[in-house]
Order: sequence, then structure tokens, then C-alpha cells
Amino acid sequence: MIVVVGIGADGMAGLAPPARAELARATVVYGSPRQLDLLDGTVGAVRRPWPSPMLPAIDTLLDGADGDVHVVASGDPLLHGVGSTLIRRHGADRVAVLPHVSSVTLACSRVGWSVQDTEVISLVTAEPVSAIRRGGQAVVLSRDRTSPGELARLLTATGRGDSEVTILEQLGGPRELRRSSTAREWAARPPGDVDDLNVVAVRYLPDERLAAVLPDTAFSHDGQLTKQAMRAVTLAALAPRPGELLWDVGAGSGSVAIEWCRTGNGCRAVAFERDPQRRARIGDNARAFGVVLDVRAGAPESFASVPTPAAIFVGGGVTGPDLLAACWDRLPTGGRLVANAVTAESEAVVLHWYSRVGGELRRYQHYRGEPVGSFTGWRPAMPVTQWLVTKPHMT
Repeated sequence: MIVVVGIGADGMAGLAPPARAELARATVVYGSPRQLDLLDGTVGAVRRPWPSPMLPAIDTLLDGADGDVHVVASGDPLLHGVGSTLIRRHGADRVAVLPHVSSVTLACSRVGWSVQDTEVISLVTAEPVSAIRRGGQAVVLSRDRTSPGELARLLTATGRGDSEVTILEQLGGPRELRRSSTAREWAARPPGDVDDLNVVAVRYLPDERLAAVLPDTAFSHDGQLTKQAMRAVTLAALAPRPGELLWDVGAGSGSVAIEWCRTGNGCRAVAFERDPQRRARIGDNARAFGVVLDVRAGAPESFASVPTPAAIFVGGGVTGPDLLAACWDRLPTGGRLVANAVTAESEAVVLHWYSRVGGELRRYQHYRGEPVGSFTGWRPAMPVTQWLVTKPHMT
């Protein structure tokens, strides 16, 4: 059995009796050097710091073990911690967890927030851009002392400079420290003495959250943009599910890939775009919404070594030589493919593929009211033919 004991910055003094008893009977304890240093003389076990890389050691943790193996971890080991990894690798029946108060709960108690109303974002392994939001509040788990300053700079660069940022260091310990400012002020004068053990409480301002499909004005583009109305029906056709990967082929401004990533927990996307200026613009649009996109050059030549997608959207380049064939070949069984066609030539390609492998055809036409002198008339947008198909099991 692996017994995981959560411990706070206050060390042994903050542990409940059951946690103390577990550590007292331990024969070997694993943890980071900082966590192991929190143990006192009542713990007589051999102390083994995690090696780097850590995962191989986790997988062999029980190999040759004579009895239970103990692990110390920060706060709640099941909140972005090693406890979840151990359960995933060894199974819930072989791992017992004794949690401590999490850094998230401590942070919320210091700033007066309800935990259930607060998003939790970890930068321990994710890029700092993933902590950008258009509103709301979050506790951001920092990778190290550089994370608060980097986050403040990103928030300022993406129009969130008024966000209220509180850096909380050594939470629950004798050296606890709290400092508050705006993202803009932290970006201009970042504190140089932030402790590596810190979290950041952020209230994102201005609050411009939208749960629906974003307006076209939210994206920087050169006209190559799937417009809001078509983006809505395209997302409905793609039907994203949590944790899935999308390929956005001929991404233009990256709007569909960004919307995909906003729809569900863990949704990821790869954007393929030939034009280097558009690739740069895709990156800028993604950062503005806290989305981490893998931006690649043109398709299908850039398909090699890219993870298999759950869905593919082809918004541009439908008439490219063998593009749909390459997409179809890389699509797994049960995967979804959606292609939008505007020109007669691209529609012909889509109709050919529909006649070959089936699926569903839809045609969209919408109008906008615009001034006609002192009156109002209807101006049509270009009609769009959409093909959607789920790849069947091959017989």
C-alpha cells in the first residue's frame, strides 16, 4: 500500500493525529526535498527525495517493498498533486490519501472568496498563457517565483492590466506573506523576492466573459474568419467533448480552434495555416483568451508527428490536392470531420466526398439588415455548404 500524507508550510505542527501516526510508523518516505525537510525527529523513516524524471520512480514505488510506502506531498495531494498520479498508475485500491488543507482553500480564506466560485489553474506543468481569462476569479498555482511576474505581464499585454492580483507565499506557515496590486503595476515593477512556494489569486478585470460563441470583433483577422453565425453551427457539428483534440485545417484567424478549446475541460487544438502572418495572428488571438494552441504550417505536409485528432475541421484549402484524402486517412474510427465550402470549386470537392463516404450535407444562407437610404434592406452573406461525417468502422 502507498500512503500519501499531505503536509502544509507549517510542517508537523499542522498535521492531524492520523497523519502523524502514519509518518511515525513509516519505514521509507518519498517526497521533494522541501517536503522532506518539514519532517521532524518523530519520523525515523529513510527519506528519499524524488529523482528526476519522477514518473519511473512512481511506477516502481512498490517494487521490492517490505511493507507500506509513504509519500509526503504539499497540501491536498489530490488537487493537482502526486496523489492523483499515484492512483492513476497503481489503482485506487493500492493508494490511501490523508489530505491536508489545500493551498486553494487557504488562498480563498485569505482573500474572502468562496471556493466553489473560484477556478483553479495550475502552472506547474502548463504554460502561463493558460491562466489568462476574460473575467471571473481564479487561484493560480505557480511553478516557481517567476510565475506571478510572468502572469502579470501576460495579463497586461492582453488587456487585463486592471486585474487584481494577490501573491500569497508560504501559505499556512510562519513566513506567510500576502501582497496585492494590479497586474499592470506588478508588470511594471515585479517583486524580486517572491518565494518559490506561492499561489496567485486573480480577479480578472474588465469582466468580459461570454459563454456563447464569440463576436467577430473579438478576433484579429484579415478577413479569413469563420463568421460568428457559421462558427456556431460549425461548433455544433464538431460536437467537442472534454479532453478531445481538434485539427483546424486552413485555420485563418484560428477562431474555430479557439472556440473549441473554450467549450470543454481539457479540449486542445492544432491549427494548420500556410501563411506566416496568419500563424502569428492565430497565436495572438489564442493568447488573448488563455488558449494554448499548437500552430503548424500548411496541410497536409505538416500532419506528420501530430497526435491523432478526435475531430477535424477544414475551413480553408478544401480544393488543395489530396487535402481531404489526407484528413480522412488520419481521422480515427469514430472521429468527426466537418468541412465548410463557399466556392463552387470547393463545393464540388465536398460533394464528391459525400457521394463517396456518406455523411450529412447542410447548406446555410443568412441575411443581415443594412441601411438602404433611409430604409433597411436585407444583404445576403455568401451561402456555405457544410459536410459532416463520422468515420465508420472499416469492414
